[in-house]
Order: sequence, then structure tokens, then C-alpha cells
Amino acid sequence: MCVLKVQNIHSGYGETQILHNVSVHLDKGEIVSIIGPNGAGKSTLMKTIFGLVTPTQGKIFFQEEDITAIRPNKIVYKGMCYVPQSNNVFPSMTVLENLKMGAYIRDDDYTLSLKEVYSKFPILEERRNQKAGSLSGGEQQMVAMGIALMANPQVLLLDEPSAGLAPKMVNVIFDKIREIQNAGISILMIEQNAKESLKLADRGYVLAMGQNRFEDTGQALLNNEEVGRLYLGG
Repeated sequence: MCVLKVQNIHSGYGETQILHNVSVHLDKGEIVSIIGPNGAGKSTLMKTIFGLVTPTQGKIFFQEEDITAIRPNKIVYKGMCYVPQSNNVFPSMTVLENLKMGAYIRDDDYTLSLKEVYSKFPILEERRNQKAGSLSGGEQQMVAMGIALMANPQVLLLDEPSAGLAPKMVNVIFDKIREIQNAGISILMIEQNAKESLKLADRGYVLAMGQNRFEDTGQALLNNEEVGRLYLGG
């Protein structure tokens, strides 16, 4: 079952068009990774999906509903959350206060969700009264993902979740992404750590110069000689 469908999107900033006829889809329960060189349009695609950038052409469907150009706050209410690459926590607030902010759209008891976040990220429970800005980069990334999970999403958009992290922490974050998938959440992510993200992904897309270049299973893209030569460093 397709939960997210991006259909022939053209998008950019002002007069500058970044994306040209880009299409991707995410099925229920999948991890889909989007890779490509810097400037390929990966972040623009993610922002367009989440309503932060308005497409000039094309359509975006979430659970068969047209959400093209709908504002981000309404998209969150519909069950999709976005974790940006940077500035994704409230640094002057505690970890617990940050997580509670993620539940702002809910009018039910979110205690169970908080327990589930702590079970996935035990370090956050230990650090719950610590200011988020004092945490390590990896711990802040866990807070950002926890904030999104507190909204009880069905789809999670991750923008460079491993950016700037130490190699050991990258492995931890990817393990956590797998745990989130196993909890029934579909994940679309963009990543510079292309090889590791394709190992994790059910399927992947390669964007180049704002256009679809390759689409296949994660393993098939890893085994593709041209993808390896052009985008995976050999």
C-alpha cells in the first residue's frame, strides 16, 4: 500500500528551479533512501513534500489525499512528521520539554508515547532534565527524532540524520531508524552516507541535477556499477 506519492514534481526557490519532474513513492512499512551529490535537490524535495516549499508543477499524495502545498502544521495533523538536518531541537529547553513539544497537536494522554520514546532512546530518559543544547550531536538527533515520534506519525521524513556525527554514533542512529520502522512507521530519508543508508533501505532513489537518475532496491543500487562509480565513491 502506497502511503506517500510524489508525482512529477517541479520545485525550487523564486526564479530558480531545483527539481525537474521528480517522482518518488513510499509504501507502508518501508524505508526509502534518497541519495545523490550535493546540490542534487534532495533537501528541496523533502521540504516540498512537507509543505515548506511550494511546487510549481506536480502533485503530492499522502494516503491517497492530495496534500500539494498544504501547510506543514496541517500535514503534521494528518500523520506525517519532518526532522530537519539542523536546528531541530529547542536548545534552551530540557529534553523532556522538547519531547512534550512534539505532542502539542495531541489532546489525548501521550504518556505511553513518551514511554515508547524512552524505550527506543534510553539515554533521553537519563538526560530528561538536561538542556537539549548541552547534549552531543548524536543525542540531539535522538531528541529531534523523539519529538517527531511524540506526534504519533505514520510517516517520518528524515533529512540527513547522520550528518556531522561520529562513525560510532552513525551506526547507533541507523539502528534506531530500523527500530522505528519495526514499530510500523514508514520512513523516507535523505542521506550523504549513501552506502550505509542503502544497506538500511528497502528501496532507494538517486537524484542528480534535480532529476530522477536511478530507482531500485537498496541492495540493487549498491550492486549497480554505475551508481557505485558515480555516487558511492567507487
